[in-house]
Amino acid sequence: MSRHDFQIPLVFKHRIVFTRDAFSPGNPALEEVLREGGGRRVLAVIEANVAKAWPSLAADMQSYLDATGLDVRGVDVLPGGETVKKDDALVRRVWELIDSGHIDRHSYLIVVGGGAFLDAVGYAAATAHRGVRLVRFPTTTLSQDDSGVGVKCAINHFGKKNWVGAFAVPFAVVNDFAFLHSQDEETRRAGLIEAVKVSLVKDAAFFDWIEEHAEALAALEPSVLETCVERSALLHARHIAEGGDPFECGSSRPLDFGHWAAHKLEALSGYQLDHARAVSIGMSLDTLYSAKKGLLASEAAERVLRVVELLRLPLYHTAMDLRGPGGKRRVFDGLEEFREHLGGRLTVLLLTAPGKGTDAHEMDETVLEACMVELEERCAARH
Repeated sequence: MSRHDFQIPLVFKHRIVFTRDAFSPGNPALEEVLREGGGRRVLAVIEANVAKAWPSLAADMQSYLDATGLDVRGVDVLPGGETVKKDDALVRRVWELIDSGHIDRHSYLIVVGGGAFLDAVGYAAATAHRGVRLVRFPTTTLSQDDSGVGVKCAINHFGKKNWVGAFAVPFAVVNDFAFLHSQDEETRRAGLIEAVKVSLVKDAAFFDWIEEHAEALAALEPSVLETCVERSALLHARHIAEGGDPFECGSSRPLDFGHWAAHKLEALSGYQLDHARAVSIGMSLDTLYSAKKGLLASEAAERVLRVVELLRLPLYHTAMDLRGPGGKRRVFDGLEEFREHLGGRLTVLLLTAPGKGTDAHEMDETVLEACMVELEERCAARH
């Protein structure tokens, strides 16, 4: 027997840019990013809903990219929304565009859209030629403050969220605040839940700030909203880059606080419950559970639930009541699916204080039942 071990160190630059009106003539942000990579061709795809909201966007992008001197292989509008993750139809369409446009590993694919669209297009980019350079333009609160600055991409399969996917560091992420303010109010507000989440697991001072500005955030005051999105995005990116496990080889996933229930609730609702509201419920559930298990002061748990309510986000959904054989709540299946997704033992982050957490390796379903009943009652009392 002969064995030889080699270490292969990997270094990626994770570029995150904050700007406004990125495709306006004279805005150097995107051109500087593209020049840095030295690529020669560029292809762009826009989510249909974004193109509808910004009728001149495709033409503006074409003009901007032409002015860079790069070989522009097309600016295409493609269908978006959560349904694009249900199968690989959009992925295959993007592969076709990459192939017909002769986009190679030294070229760029620019994608403009919300989180689900970025996920599906990102998976296509990660797998074409084993990875082409992806420049993301997240357009929603949720994608600008969380998923768009991450290093993952995926579509759903086997009735499970993000089952098919890859880790692929984007060449750059450009958060254009002009897009942020073009969403409808409910979507804009709901995406703030990931900022609340990351504050609870990483930065107590940020949670204090969110609590202090909750009414302004609920009212979507532009400067406060932009500050919140930027702080959240940088906390997410810093954890990925500096947390020691960017590609999630271990089982501890603090940024997935509340997500074991959230992902299952999305699936149980037939994806009628969107990711932001599902995270709101899952995070509230795990916060209350942390308190009932004696890990988190009840006063702290109440602060968290009150912030969720001030942001006009849900604590409960009827999908929590669906039961399987023997009367077991089907949402509890999310714990085993979460463990499988982690690839090891079950590890769920619970709170000990705002900004601090601890890993738990088992969850008491009896206590979770009590938490769900309490959240349902609290929700009913609000109405």
